[in-house]
Amino acid sequence: MYVCELDRPWRETPFLFQGFEIRTEDELKTLRQYCRTVYIKTLESHAPSRNAPDSRPVPPKPPLSADPTKLRASLLYQDMLKINNHPGGRSVYADETTLEEEVSLVKETFAEASAMVQEIMWQAKFGKSLDVPGARKVVGKMMESVLRNPDALTCFTQLKKKDEYTAQHSLRSSILALVFGRQLGLSQEELELLGLGALLCDIGKMKIPSEILNRPAPLAPDEIGVIRMHVPWGVEILEKTNQIPYAAIEIARRHHERFDGSGYLEKLSGDAIGQLGMIAGIVDHYDAVTSDRPFRAGVTAHTALKKMYEWRGTLFQPDLVEKFIQCMGIYPIGSIVELNTGEIGVVAALNRMQRLKPRVALALRADKTPYPEMPVVNLVGRTTPQGRPCEIERVLEPDVCDIDPTPYLPLPTAI
Repeated sequence: MYVCELDRPWRETPFLFQGFEIRTEDELKTLRQYCRTVYIKTLESHAPSRNAPDSRPVPPKPPLSADPTKLRASLLYQDMLKINNHPGGRSVYADETTLEEEVSLVKETFAEASAMVQEIMWQAKFGKSLDVPGARKVVGKMMESVLRNPDALTCFTQLKKKDEYTAQHSLRSSILALVFGRQLGLSQEELELLGLGALLCDIGKMKIPSEILNRPAPLAPDEIGVIRMHVPWGVEILEKTNQIPYAAIEIARRHHERFDGSGYLEKLSGDAIGQLGMIAGIVDHYDAVTSDRPFRAGVTAHTALKKMYEWRGTLFQPDLVEKFIQCMGIYPIGSIVELNTGEIGVVAALNRMQRLKPRVALALRADKTPYPEMPVVNLVGRTTPQGRPCEIERVLEPDVCDIDPTPYLPLPTAI
């Protein structure tokens, strides 16, 4: 049968085109996961050719006057929507706490982890013994929090200071690696190795002169070569340190390798990088490009995910990129969004069942006057004044609306 209309918005489903033919039991099973009722075209109104090799709908050809750049961006976004809403994109782990409960539980762990990373970086800089037991302990605590509810520590990753980039980047990479590993269904043992390896990936940067590491301008080619040396320098430090598992050292060794062999230092490609190394590379890149640096401003998480999706099969393993999009959501926590009501807000928590319906802390009314109380609304069930379902219209750059997302997240005031 040819399905022409659903009982819910198309954007909330993994079906790319508005109208498609059901041919297999698997397709019917997927449809059942999203809809109770659908509308179909009768054979008389549809009448597909029995001799046609494939009568499924194809993307409509654009008019000759269509802007190729805009068309490509639209098709890319539609593709990401399909991936984001795929029924197989849910983690095997179920949430055990609410976001607010978990923020309260993990705030001390985050403070402890922040202090631990600063201490380890200092130890590496001055050739001291690394506090590996302390690092493993704090990674274990973060893993337990992520397994209960990954959104809490994801909120904490929005706290960023340019003058503390290296240490904070290491901590954020560890958190994001744990969150992504949870999404992939890794075991607790694998998660601990992944979290520890990601935490220690940039330890070698402590050997780089600060005038190069913190240069507020593009680096010369020879200086880029010095920056890249943080990988072997870091591996050397870790190999001389007791109690660091070999797998964690390999994560540090491979986090700048790329799927097509264009990374460094060993030019590994494909499966030779290893799953944990590829995961570390994805989260390292994601946090780096979404963070402000001395020489450039960060991009939005939404923009970063789109670029990473474009680079699937070249820089990043395709399946892992798609799963990372499912993990973070098309509108990651901290994204500044405009609703179809005209209101502007900040994504405060994901909705793992209806992924285009996150919880949003409202910042500006439709007339762009501020909400003094910053109400948090659930887009599920919320409607516009015209009675339509409330949806996200677009993602905004922070400087466009002059909004800092962190005050709108459920973080402790002291933090």
